[in-house]
Amino acid sequence: MYDLQGKVVLITGAAGGIGAASARELYAQGASLVLTDTSQEAVDTLAQEFNSQRVLPLAFDVTDAEAAKAVVRQAVERFGRLDVAFANAGISWRGVPATLRTCDEAEFRRIIEVDLFGVWHTMRAALPEVVRNRGQVLVTSSAYAYLNGMANAPYAASKAAVESLTRSLRAELSATGASASVLYPGWTATAIAKVAFGGNAIATQMNETLLPAFLHRAIAPEQVARGVARGLQKRQPRIVVPARWAPISLMRGLFNVLTDWHLARHARLHRLLHQLEEETVRSQTPG
Repeated sequence: MYDLQGKVVLITGAAGGIGAASARELYAQGASLVLTDTSQEAVDTLAQEFNSQRVLPLAFDVTDAEAAKAVVRQAVERFGRLDVAFANAGISWRGVPATLRTCDEAEFRRIIEVDLFGVWHTMRAALPEVVRNRGQVLVTSSAYAYLNGMANAPYAASKAAVESLTRSLRAELSATGASASVLYPGWTATAIAKVAFGGNAIATQMNETLLPAFLHRAIAPEQVARGVARGLQKRQPRIVVPARWAPISLMRGLFNVLTDWHLARHARLHRLLHQLEEETVRSQTPG
């Protein structure tokens, strides 16, 4: 077991959702926290929940590689070490979900920069300390790593990419005493998922059409946070929350073939997708 008591944990995307819930859970397990997000005010607000001696709130844009190194330096200056890097920051569409045919190219690139390169920058900057302390890197992927990313392609592509990145890292670290793990949250009640749970009527209908009820129910971020703590304590290579997604992850090869076939022939879904494209184009039209 990996004892979290006294460990120093860096969390990106800490101000809300899974990041904030995980911060509370890991703090309760005895960890000190380096809380980062794009807004200093947001992480300062979260930090007020904790003993000031055990928390360091920092504004941090994960797309800035030099800023990532600076965050790690400040963590070590404050606490003397860094044990766990939790690369959790992520974004999706700002407004109406879009297909690859209708999406804004700049927004597509921004999602990739945050969700893929942001993980890489965090991982790369933290690795010297993580290896020195035989610690861990934890990366938030998603069920989208193996689900079809229709209407959410850059997010899905990034989550598949960081899964592969982290699996490679775990193998590369195997002789060092350090380790790396992938977190696969299912639908979670966060700002990113809100669009598919009433935030956008068409996306919500697509979500309900695509998945059976037991899979498209959103879980609380606190449930994911408990999985994060258990997974770190056990150095699990894969942390799947909720567990009902685990069989699909294990059988993804067959599942992907069947779902891709089904999606290509689903008439109602095609109608919804066409409506979504029309809504996206309208939202991009000035005036």
